[in-house]
Amino acid sequence: MRLKNKTAIITGGAKGIGQCIAQLFSAQGAQVIACDMAELSYADPNVEFYKLDVSNPEECTAFFEYATGKYPKIDVLVNNAGITRDALTRKMTDDQWTQVIDVNLNAIFYLTRHFGPLMQAAGCGSIINISSVVGEYGNIGQANYAATKSALFGLSKSWAKEFAMKGGNVRVNNIAPGYVMTDILKTVPQDLLDKFASQTMLGRLGQPEEIANAALFLASDESVYITGHTLSVNGGMRL
Repeated sequence: MRLKNKTAIITGGAKGIGQCIAQLFSAQGAQVIACDMAELSYADPNVEFYKLDVSNPEECTAFFEYATGKYPKIDVLVNNAGITRDALTRKMTDDQWTQVIDVNLNAIFYLTRHFGPLMQAAGCGSIINISSVVGEYGNIGQANYAATKSALFGLSKSWAKEFAMKGGNVRVNNIAPGYVMTDILKTVPQDLLDKFASQTMLGRLGQPEEIANAALFLASDESVYITGHTLSVNGGMRL
């Protein structure tokens, strides 16, 4: 029960990596609020669903007021929600660019500007931003996605410094997953999946549960001396 008596917020918690994180946190004793536009694809007595458009700053403010009104303390925030709108740069539309920026980057600011100072005032907390191997290495056709995921490195380091001020002791870290077998990859041709797997030292793609395990470590008190760090969970990917 590594998260006993803790309250955790997870965006994009309806399925995929977010679902795995929510259910693992619940199994480890946390009360979880899973935020998403889609209804949960699972039932868990310790996971509460909250419908939230994270790209809408007014909705994020309303959610903050709801969460802090219901729970005496928020211990963990996992900024996991993300989308892709892939296209080569010369073909990328304004909407494809701004939609990814809004969900993958602006939304993290909208939530963390509320919960970061709250945790700082409480003197503890863990914020985990889900980045990507694409943010580390880039990818053809994903300039918008890569820009948002790369931005999280500097953003997290800045917040790690800011929210630790005056004894805040708030830890802010990144997880950068490699290619993970979620619903998005299930539509990718097998020859490309094999190529991705061959680029890893372990010779395989990741599983959502493996990202959830990394998140559990960073959320728990076992990582109280780790902040401003990016944990790459990618099987030793070489690009």
